[in-house]
Amino acid sequence: MKTRNLVVGMLCATVLAPILIFTSTFKDSYPSSSESGEFLEDLTAFTVGGDARHLNLLPQESSTTLSLKQPILVISDKIAQHSAHSQSQSQGSWEHKSARVLSATTNGLDQSKTDNPIRQVTDLTKTQINKHADQEQIKASDNHISAHHSQILDTKHQQESSLTYGVLEKKEPTKINNEKQTEQTTPPDFRVRQLKDQLIKAKVYLSLPAMRNNANFVRELRLRIKEVQRALGDATKDSDLPRIANDRLKAMEQSLAKGKQIQDDCAAVVKKLRAMLHSTEEQLRVHKKQTLFLTQLTAKTLPKGLHCLPLRLTTEYYTLNSSQRHFPNQEKLEDPRLFHYALFSDNVLAAAVVVNSTVTHAKHPSNHVFHIVTDRLNYAAMRMWFLANPPGRATVQVQNIEEFTWLNSSYSPVLKQLNSQSMIDYYFRAHRANSDSNLKFRNPKYLSILNHLRFYLPEVFPRLNKVLFLDDDVVVQKDLSGLWSIDLKGKVNGAVETCGETFHRFDRYLNFSNPLISKNFDPRACGWAYGMNIFDLDEWRRQNITDVYHTWQKMNHDRQLWKLGTLPPGLITFWKRTYPLDRFWHVLGLGYNPSVNQRDIERAAVIHYNGNMKPWLEINIPKYRNYWTKHVDYDQLYLRECNINP
Repeated sequence: MKTRNLVVGMLCATVLAPILIFTSTFKDSYPSSSESGEFLEDLTAFTVGGDARHLNLLPQESSTTLSLKQPILVISDKIAQHSAHSQSQSQGSWEHKSARVLSATTNGLDQSKTDNPIRQVTDLTKTQINKHADQEQIKASDNHISAHHSQILDTKHQQESSLTYGVLEKKEPTKINNEKQTEQTTPPDFRVRQLKDQLIKAKVYLSLPAMRNNANFVRELRLRIKEVQRALGDATKDSDLPRIANDRLKAMEQSLAKGKQIQDDCAAVVKKLRAMLHSTEEQLRVHKKQTLFLTQLTAKTLPKGLHCLPLRLTTEYYTLNSSQRHFPNQEKLEDPRLFHYALFSDNVLAAAVVVNSTVTHAKHPSNHVFHIVTDRLNYAAMRMWFLANPPGRATVQVQNIEEFTWLNSSYSPVLKQLNSQSMIDYYFRAHRANSDSNLKFRNPKYLSILNHLRFYLPEVFPRLNKVLFLDDDVVVQKDLSGLWSIDLKGKVNGAVETCGETFHRFDRYLNFSNPLISKNFDPRACGWAYGMNIFDLDEWRRQNITDVYHTWQKMNHDRQLWKLGTLPPGLITFWKRTYPLDRFWHVLGLGYNPSVNQRDIERAAVIHYNGNMKPWLEINIPKYRNYWTKHVDYDQLYLRECNINP
């Protein structure tokens, strides 16, 4: 009996002692129930025997579930609220399940102090079963949340897709606009120039020695040249080219590529191109010189219609009796209260346009008086024109320069020079035409004293105190009566300055290598325009301007101070005696400059066709011609008889 009790006691000691020791150690390793927040973090990292494996007792999805508390997507307010509500439910479910797990675990641990190991193992097994059930519920909840987030992701993707599609729709017109802009910036003759360049390249290849040994290529290239020439024709822009031009362009490009492979000597090609360039430049120089000469010649000549008109008018004038040859309102010719114009011309039609355009835009035409001075050859024709076509209520006077007996070579140095043999030789010796670079200074109009009569205005109008001088190549677009009320501040000449371009300064007209010019004038001084000038004749007489003009003309007898013309002596004579007018009064350049600002033309009071391209000549600038032709009545009998058409 004693032996039996001893065996049972030893057996209990050997069985219960390890369990008690293990239970004590296990209890110390777990926190209390009040520290459940920390328990969740430590339990998953529990180690046994140095093995860091996670316990299967707690669900591994906890980290995933917790990570859903802060969604990454930025979504609308309604979707965000719905997502937050789902998350709060998920989080509440997770906390409830965690509490159940902790409670079961704690109870199991408490009971382990009193229960035997078998009961403890049983409780732990039940707890594990419950945990598996809870894990399945958590997984189901996670699947629901994942499905919800997938729906959110799909919604976000659709929003992004719609936004992207909208951006693409916005970018597509921009792309189309860029393509249209590219098409607009492409020159209208782009293909024409390509074809011409190909012809040049082909001719270069044909002239190279290496190509002559390849008969097939030479034959092909010549055929391509003929095809391109036929396609090109007289086209000046791409719209003039036939449809086959693109095919010809591609075929020539392929032939040129073959030639490039055959000819590998770049030095020979460069040499040939330089020779062609030099030859082309020489031809261009010759053509420019010929063009300049022909342009000057055209400017000197009179069209057939304008030659016919004065002859027809002269014949008609001399059929009139003496009583029909008088102009009305002659009592106004010397009235200083009226607006007086000085017009010196031998061109009947040009003078008619000046008078008509001025009267058309005058507020009070009856206050305007036109003094026209012409030469003996055109005197009868000029009178007949204005007798047959009176300018409304305005007054017209036509005078013959031959009647100015005071204007003779003994009084006027320039008249004496114009009648000299050296001046006549300068203008009419044929061999000088090709040698003188300043052909514009050799225009025979400078032989006419009409061109220099502007320096004798006080003598022509002895009883007037102000006069507006107009060239016969101007068109008036506004009322000019305001010019007579401008205070010239003691100056003699009121004119528009022409400082905008370098060739309108003094050094372009005067010879500053001569000491007489360099000591008295500034080479960079601003020039001014002849063609519309208001002259104070009282101040002219007071400052004795005519004598100043005579003095300088005598010093320029050999043309060493300036070439011929009226602007250079005008710059000298009215040096520091010119009052600058506003630029809108007078716009120049319509006879030589195709790029005059359109706005300046429209707002100008007077537009001036200075230069060789006069509006009545065939060499006129077409876009400016209408400003002049609208003041010509082409239905007039004399114009129709002389075939003068718009």
